[in-house]
Amino acid sequence: MTSSLQPNGRNRAPLPPQHSSTSGVPTPRSPQNQQKQNKSPKQRDSFFDNAKYLAIVLVAIGHSWEPLKGDSRVLQATYMFVYAFHMPAFIIISGFFSRSFDASPSRLKRLITGVAVPYIVFETAYPLFKRFVFDAPDQEISLLDPWYLTWFLCALFVWRLTTPIWKTVRWPLPLALGIAMLASATPNIGDDLDLQRVLQFLPFFVLGLIMKPEHFRLVRRRSVRIAAVPVFAGALAFAWWAVPRMNAGWFYHRDAAQELNSPWWVGPVMVLAMFGCSLVLTACFFAWVPGRRMWFTALGAGTLYGYLLHGFLVKAGDYSGWFDQDWLHRPLGEILVTVLAGVVVTLLCTKPVQRVFRFAMEPKMEWAFKRDAAELAREREKAGAAAERREKVNA
Repeated sequence: MTSSLQPNGRNRAPLPPQHSSTSGVPTPRSPQNQQKQNKSPKQRDSFFDNAKYLAIVLVAIGHSWEPLKGDSRVLQATYMFVYAFHMPAFIIISGFFSRSFDASPSRLKRLITGVAVPYIVFETAYPLFKRFVFDAPDQEISLLDPWYLTWFLCALFVWRLTTPIWKTVRWPLPLALGIAMLASATPNIGDDLDLQRVLQFLPFFVLGLIMKPEHFRLVRRRSVRIAAVPVFAGALAFAWWAVPRMNAGWFYHRDAAQELNSPWWVGPVMVLAMFGCSLVLTACFFAWVPGRRMWFTALGAGTLYGYLLHGFLVKAGDYSGWFDQDWLHRPLGEILVTVLAGVVVTLLCTKPVQRVFRFAMEPKMEWAFKRDAAELAREREKAGAAAERREKVNA
């Protein structure tokens, strides 16, 4: 420990003698305390894992409803209600956990292996799945046109790369909202990299970046939890009313206003309205997410697996005509599909599935990157210290 009386720290004060702990109380340097300190950074917040798992279950259920919802106004209303907040909630959490991204070599490596590589793998795998399993030779592979679920990986890559910008500007959320509003009135953006979706969902990611843990604690208060019940009920009633009157395409955030047969000025207005609506419903969703450890908490670490893999099953059912069965379009059939979707995506988030598909989702790829000079220096220092300790022991 450097003496505070020496400005340059050249003269070191002697360390206090090491005392043994009494009454089983560990000292600051005891192995028990060091073990606790080493474990604490690895602990995960149960709330966020629970929220991610529940959000991904809603995503899978929503996808299973798509082929069925045309025959039921209730299912269409529930579909619109869920789509108003399930992806915004997931994106806000993604932004919250992107706050530490600083474009350093280690962060960029993680971005490439954890986002870019899975995007390339699944953007290739989905069309090949349709081409060879369901005999669709006209299905093309394009890394510039995200197919089905891969848009989120493309968006996350772009959002995370721009994180240093949002951490630098003075008013990040108004700026992100302004960009989303302009995008909604600009059909010429096109489909490359699904930029329309990237830009319209951007405010939710930026909101997550600027949020702090205390903001999540605010919405988890008992008063908010109670208020969430009538808010959810009102939102469901409004969705039922809006089914024949509103274009569900607004909930996907992938088209400009002109592409939804609306005047250009409706786009910016709907961006603000949808952002406010999604924000309120997301807060209600977070209010009801358990904060303690549950049986599904550990599955929150595998949500990307469930997200990307369940798409094969949904598409298989769609291509094979599974959803064309008449009995599935009745209430009991819709309930069965809902339960099956929840069970399947739950299984896809489990550890065995993660071990099997880790090569595609979280590849190491050490061979592809240069070794960081600071890391190499630390390794040499550790090796030198270990060799010195061995010499002392042998002496």
